[in-house]
Amino acid sequence: MLLTQPALAQTKIVLDDTDSGRVFEGIGAVSAGASTRNLTDYPAKLKSEIMDYMFKPKFGANLQHLKVEIGGGENSGCGSEPTHVLTRDELANPVPRRYEFWLMAEARKRNPKVILDCLPWSFPGWVSGALSQDSADWFVAFLDVAKKHYGLKMDWIAAGWNEKGTDLNWIVKQLRPTLDARGYADVKLQGPDDWGNDNSWRIFDALEKNPEADKILQAVGYHYANDYQPQIESERTCPSEKVIATGKPLWDSEEFTASGKTWEKSILLAQIFNKNYIRSRITKTEIWSLLDGIYPGVAWAGTGYMQASTPWSGHYEVWPVVWTTAHTTQFVEPGWVYMDKACVKMDPATWKATCVAMRDPKTGDWSLIVCTDKPTSIQVQVAGKLARKKVFVWKSNATNQFVSAGAISPTGGSFTASLEGDSVYTFTTTTGQQKGTHPASPPAAAFPLPYKDDFESYAAGLTPKYTSDQKGSFETAKRTDGKGICLQQIVPKEGITWTVRGGDPFTVLGDQTWTNYTVQADVMVAAGNAGIGGRYNGWSSYGGARTDYSLILQQDGTWSLMGPKVVTKMVNGKENKMTELTPLATGRIDGFAAGTWHNLALGLKGNEITASVDGRKVACVQNDIRKNGMIYLISTYNPNCFDNVSVTP
Repeated sequence: MLLTQPALAQTKIVLDDTDSGRVFEGIGAVSAGASTRNLTDYPAKLKSEIMDYMFKPKFGANLQHLKVEIGGGENSGCGSEPTHVLTRDELANPVPRRYEFWLMAEARKRNPKVILDCLPWSFPGWVSGALSQDSADWFVAFLDVAKKHYGLKMDWIAAGWNEKGTDLNWIVKQLRPTLDARGYADVKLQGPDDWGNDNSWRIFDALEKNPEADKILQAVGYHYANDYQPQIESERTCPSEKVIATGKPLWDSEEFTASGKTWEKSILLAQIFNKNYIRSRITKTEIWSLLDGIYPGVAWAGTGYMQASTPWSGHYEVWPVVWTTAHTTQFVEPGWVYMDKACVKMDPATWKATCVAMRDPKTGDWSLIVCTDKPTSIQVQVAGKLARKKVFVWKSNATNQFVSAGAISPTGGSFTASLEGDSVYTFTTTTGQQKGTHPASPPAAAFPLPYKDDFESYAAGLTPKYTSDQKGSFETAKRTDGKGICLQQIVPKEGITWTVRGGDPFTVLGDQTWTNYTVQADVMVAAGNAGIGGRYNGWSSYGGARTDYSLILQQDGTWSLMGPKVVTKMVNGKENKMTELTPLATGRIDGFAAGTWHNLALGLKGNEITASVDGRKVACVQNDIRKNGMIYLISTYNPNCFDNVSVTP
């Protein structure tokens, strides 16, 4: 840590328990958009290790807050998460579908103090409106599932619709009264969880005119308080002095959306933590996503604190951003207090060089977190009743993260330290921190081929391994003919969607690098249509059509071989070439029996695309626009079923 050469500049920092400052409320992460999906299929031991790195105190990232998606069965970024109330009838007995409840329970198991929050991205089709009495009942049902099935007491609800705002009248007249009547008066409300653009924090104008809502809303959170894909120099989205003067807790309730694999992004996050408080008096920052549990090729893959996206291999990676976060979370806890005069921008020209200081109001212990962009030095004076004892130093840079860098014995409560550039430091009077480790995970491996699943190893009502729903929800069910278990699309109608992605429900699996293979499945079309697809390589991040190959079977026996085609369209008065999905071949099966099982096969070999129904080839076309990608199963919003799914080279 100490330099032999003189520092280029020096900052004097005075730590004093009489200094005013806000209460630190924690650093956390958001599990939403199906970003955690692939984690759930890891072997139990490896899953436990990954959760240790995320939530175990003084081991890894030591996350103090977890916000999860209240699933609505529609796409919310990199997939769709199923809902706990699929139809209005399920309100009486909501169902603990999928993994967010498990995730919260595992976080609490490691840290009983972890703060739990929830927020919707989409809503099921029976809900009459995103902010309605129906949605208030739906929110409460989520809390019921958490309590009944997992023994979880939720701390917060994000009272709104992700990045689409909220309605203060709904909060006052419907959401809060419904929570109170159902035994959740102690669950706090924060919001609006809206997009942090130039008009950010505008909800304070409305709160000023609505004192009842102002009292009910106990924290205000906006997304990307440092701008989307944060630029550290930006001054946009800063709350006004009037907003700060209200004293209401301010949160950066979604931030980062980047890969923590690189040092550049990892130190950026440490800079954001500091900047959020110094510039905006933000006391809580939440990162999306918790980890990269996303198939490569699916939107937003590679985002988060860690990578855990290949459960078939067991491989996972702990990224440097875990340790730049630990520079705060392993040294301070929610309830500590900032010391404002010691929270400073060390270089007026940049937010890359900052320090923040916090104290434990009970013990007098303190921690100082410093980010540097170039060599510098700090002179620290400890005053008042703060602990005057040995100061321990931890350091991270591009080469080594979270390294114990010795200790300092202050003289008269004062010490000076020379610091390297492009680094993160923590100076603290606390002890017990560690760079936690587990044995190296297994090596990465491609998705195994050949692949087959007949779903007989599952009970009904589960999500089988490796399927990643992109729209709608698919879970195991008993076959109506009594011949075991199949996979069924369970969402009865399109819900209130968050993204612009339209179309039918589908679930994907496999490897985006697959090129030549045959995908087969037995399909039972109860209504509408259902089919199989291949060479899927993802939607764009927020919209756009699929451009892959599929074989779709209608209830009346009509089949369609769909694929990409380049077309010319007029856009803003100009010709524009684009690729869209179109029928490459169609036909009808003679003597087709509706409501029975039929085998579909889609062969992809070079530019030759073949389709077969019940063992008979019905089409063979030439098309080489899409050359690689995963498989998928697709259905209309009907209870259509799939069985004996296979992929062979």
